[in-house]
Amino acid sequence: MSHTHASQGGVSLTKTGADFTVWSHHAERIELCLFDTANGNELCRLPMERAEGDLHRLHVEGTREGAHYGYRAHGRYKPDQGFWYDPSKLLVDPYAKELDRPFVHDPRLSTFGEETADLVPKAVVTRDRPAKVLMPFLPPGGFIYEVAVRPFTKLHPDIPETLRGTVGALAHPAVLGHLKKLGVDAVELMPITARIDERHLPPLGLANSWGYNPVALMALDPRLVPGGVAELRATVDALHAEGIGVILDLVFNHTGESDRYGTTLSLRGLDNLAAYRHVDGHPGKLVNDTGCGNTLACDHTYVRRLITDSLRHFVLNAGVDGFRFDLAPILGRTAHGFHTTSQTLHAITADDVLEDRVLIAEPWDIGPGGYQLGNFPKPFLEWNDRARDNLRRYWRGDSHMTGALATALAGSSDIFARNGERQTRTVNFIAAHDGFTLFDLVSHTHKHNDRNGENNRDGHDENYSWNNGAEGETPDKAIARNRKRDVAALLSTLFATRGAIMLTAGDEGGRTQHGNNNAYCQDNELTWLDWKSMDGDLVDLTAALSSLRKRFAVFAETRFFTGENGDVTWISSTGAPMTVSEWEAAEGPAIAMVLTTKDLKRGGMVRLAVLFNRSQEASDFELPAAASLKWRRIASGKSAGAIRLKPRSVEFLVEH
Repeated sequence: MSHTHASQGGVSLTKTGADFTVWSHHAERIELCLFDTANGNELCRLPMERAEGDLHRLHVEGTREGAHYGYRAHGRYKPDQGFWYDPSKLLVDPYAKELDRPFVHDPRLSTFGEETADLVPKAVVTRDRPAKVLMPFLPPGGFIYEVAVRPFTKLHPDIPETLRGTVGALAHPAVLGHLKKLGVDAVELMPITARIDERHLPPLGLANSWGYNPVALMALDPRLVPGGVAELRATVDALHAEGIGVILDLVFNHTGESDRYGTTLSLRGLDNLAAYRHVDGHPGKLVNDTGCGNTLACDHTYVRRLITDSLRHFVLNAGVDGFRFDLAPILGRTAHGFHTTSQTLHAITADDVLEDRVLIAEPWDIGPGGYQLGNFPKPFLEWNDRARDNLRRYWRGDSHMTGALATALAGSSDIFARNGERQTRTVNFIAAHDGFTLFDLVSHTHKHNDRNGENNRDGHDENYSWNNGAEGETPDKAIARNRKRDVAALLSTLFATRGAIMLTAGDEGGRTQHGNNNAYCQDNELTWLDWKSMDGDLVDLTAALSSLRKRFAVFAETRFFTGENGDVTWISSTGAPMTVSEWEAAEGPAIAMVLTTKDLKRGGMVRLAVLFNRSQEASDFELPAAASLKWRRIASGKSAGAIRLKPRSVEFLVEH
């Protein structure tokens, strides 16, 4: 099967030079600019020829790999009508795969008539080098580890300083060893494509730390991936060699060109009207379904193809296993709203390169009809914020949460079985990059985002969190023990859920951001993982939970429980099935989820019991045992006659 198709952009090297192609419908003409790679001086401006399909093309003899280039577009400059043509603005090729430098914010990027060639990164002519494309490494019910590359590796004492903060650092034996210990199935890398700081950050001395403000959608950010595609490909190979997949978190909902007062860097200068969504009847007003100032027109044929070509590039040339899509409803939105059967979603799932990749949607945005949890087409997995909030509320002690706990543990059939589906597509998590860390969740009742420079107005206000008796740091050792106990219970609950699970890097060791629940602009010690302060007990617990999850086949199954053949039984502390009154009780009793499953370690079918006690008091528990069989605590291997479940705890037992 051929994985090539006609290009609508980018550079193709030939025997004698290179073919340059860029798309624009509304530009009157486009110039190709070539630059001296030694000093950055502009060497020439070459007029391009408009070809069929609004493609502007030019063949340049003698061009070789490594050459630097950009574009200038000519036409009307009437922003109120949606036209932003300004030939003083050097434009980055939307199909650029590598850049010579990072983007840096400057007022000139937003000012008409101001030359920007000295500011804007130059695209680098590259030659594709095919990667080894394997079947995705994430199994059903797999363990995803969310990683912000720079904060994760910046302070690691065993990684050479020159490597810290880069994608290449993930291939270091120290990182691989940690991932293997945890039993990670796939790392999900927060955005590593080229981004620019939001314009309000530099005056505050802040910088975008998360990467969710891209400019070039397939170009890697030189700060994170200085070795370009080759570095990403080598890192993917190294992780694959250890049985670990790589999922890229990508942003196709907006770009860093932002709102009316934003920058002209690429798509805006080439064809603003086609690339972005505009308010009906007002071509000068950008739709803002993202909260970032603009919204990509994902239903436009050019943008749709740019998206699929970007995904194909990362698979074919880096070998990645899949993708997580930020604010994914925008991928399915047209002028008439979100559609599960949108052409763009179909183009992704039907593509011959992408059809077997892992696809994960963040199923919400702030646009009309923006909350679409459960509505994405197969095979999309979906971040499940409903389960996240319910699990938090259960452990916080909210009333009437026992049923919600059971539903989340069982794969959220209330969401994913709506259309007669028999399998869950949930990605369960309790904390992610956006929001409190797992430790801060049990240490703060309120957000503390003052360092972000927005008077604590940014970030979520309702976090379903609790502080165990003191807000933030405290010398009280009892409170510290209770917080660690609660983190252990939350970790245990997450690893007991049906469906894929996700843990953010460092949460397995009790990392803190001191109550900041929107640390996107904190590229400093607040977000850099302090490896020396990681709680070894919690790390060991996470590793044990991951091992347990891989031991019992039930966690690799995604079909919904039926209650038939004892696949699941819900039992109260008396050992009897839960009654209606117990399910509906405000406080809720201690509860056990008893599963019939294959023991992949010892062989044969067994019963696995997961006991939950959110009370501040210990709970005596009875489990019905089959003749001649006994329940044993998995953590200790000891026989459990009378079971006393500790306060605020989760315990796993197996019958054999």
